[in-house]
Amino acid sequence: MNPGRSIILNRIREALRNNPAPRPHTSHSQADAAAETHGHAQREWLPKVGATLPEQIDLFAKISEGLKTEFHRVPTIDAAHNLLKQLAAAEGWKKIASHSHHDTDSLIQGIDLPVVRTEKGYGIDELESCDAGVTGCEVLVAQTGGVMVSVESAGGRALSVLPPHHVVIARASQMVPDLTAAFEHVKKRYGKNLPSFMSFITGPSRTGDIERILVLGAHGPKRLTVLLID
Repeated sequence: MNPGRSIILNRIREALRNNPAPRPHTSHSQADAAAETHGHAQREWLPKVGATLPEQIDLFAKISEGLKTEFHRVPTIDAAHNLLKQLAAAEGWKKIASHSHHDTDSLIQGIDLPVVRTEKGYGIDELESCDAGVTGCEVLVAQTGGVMVSVESAGGRALSVLPPHHVVIARASQMVPDLTAAFEHVKKRYGKNLPSFMSFITGPSRTGDIERILVLGAHGPKRLTVLLID
């Protein structure tokens, strides 16, 4: 056997002796019990989520910080509008993009900037030249700090990808504890008529492919801002 392959397989065997993997058709509780018999508890890959909405919002905020998502909790749509104006002034925005949605319409109302509306048809170059894309979302996922978007809730496939700053507006009622709840939301809302596009956004676009140096904005927006309205 190839020496390198032998080393890798031996490491896998050692890891499985210390922390047995779940067998097919076994429950997590059975796997946990098997791990404890070997003196090792299974590693928890995802944080525990509180049962209350304030706990879930706090967890989302904490994870967002690690993901470099700029998370702002505001009391009203007017407060969110004022914050958006501050962002536009601070970054020198010249043009923004958005889509028809009750919250995004209210958010961008009175912003003294040209707005590219995706529901009216647009050119890719025109959308790419916008400084920010303002969208809604399906849900916010507390356990992962992710933003779930769809073609319906985020104005198409490109709006959350091409502009260098993605601004998401959401209501506190859209916070869900985990991915299971996120998919349950989609199933309940759309039934069998699922949107043609759904995605999870966890922080700004990033890559570490080159010499393990983290680069933001490699394949999409350099900044992600979430405005949560209480």
